[in-house]
Amino acid sequence: MMCKWTDHEACQWLQTPFGESLLAQEARVVEDALDGRFGEECLQVGLWGEERSFLRYSRTQRSSLIAEQFVGGGQAAIGEPHRLPVASDSIDCVLLPHTLDFSDRPHAILREVHRVLRSDGHLLVLGFRPGGLWGLRRLIPGAGMPPGAQDLISDRRLRDWLQLLDMRIQSNTRYFFRWPLPGTKKAASSTWEHRGRRWWPELSACYMLTAQKRISTLTPVRPVWSRTAKVVAGLAEPSTRVSRIRFDQND
Repeated sequence: MMCKWTDHEACQWLQTPFGESLLAQEARVVEDALDGRFGEECLQVGLWGEERSFLRYSRTQRSSLIAEQFVGGGQAAIGEPHRLPVASDSIDCVLLPHTLDFSDRPHAILREVHRVLRSDGHLLVLGFRPGGLWGLRRLIPGAGMPPGAQDLISDRRLRDWLQLLDMRIQSNTRYFFRWPLPGTKKAASSTWEHRGRRWWPELSACYMLTAQKRISTLTPVRPVWSRTAKVVAGLAEPSTRVSRIRFDQND
């Protein structure tokens, strides 16, 4: 795998058998998640692995990538995740592959994602879990997370943040059940992966959270002139019946 990152430490971590195993598992997870999500534009924010590792599974008419650190002759655009050079309400699906794990401005990134998503648009977030098997990374030198992934966001906390943005949570998939040992070269077993998702999801190393932007509904405002006049306290409304009786009596 040729790495086009300027972050060489993270690139080297992904090139290890451990990192390649994770990328292969995440490609399968993203492929399943993108199946059935159609539209005009899919946007990946942040580079993780090869440029087309995930976007090749997109079912939209077009797909693009925006990353902060990228070199090479690809089609990716340079931009800041918390200040996207994208028009509002123009994207059908946004993918954040561990983008929040390497950023010190996760709230700003999510607000930008919400801005560029169309009504009913989809968001896919890949993230490392602070707990699980990889919670042992602090006890094993050189094990666990790639360099730079320090302030991790749990899937429960991310769920709360997205709900504050009025986004509908669709699914939460926990995956990659493998000991965080850098010397492990054996490929992850699909059988072990299925067992982990079913029996001990709390031990997973990663998660994929999917959400959907809610369609804004406008509350109609009644014109001022159509409102019923209110009676001021202490005053009585004129009665047409009383006036008619008095007129008859005068006759």
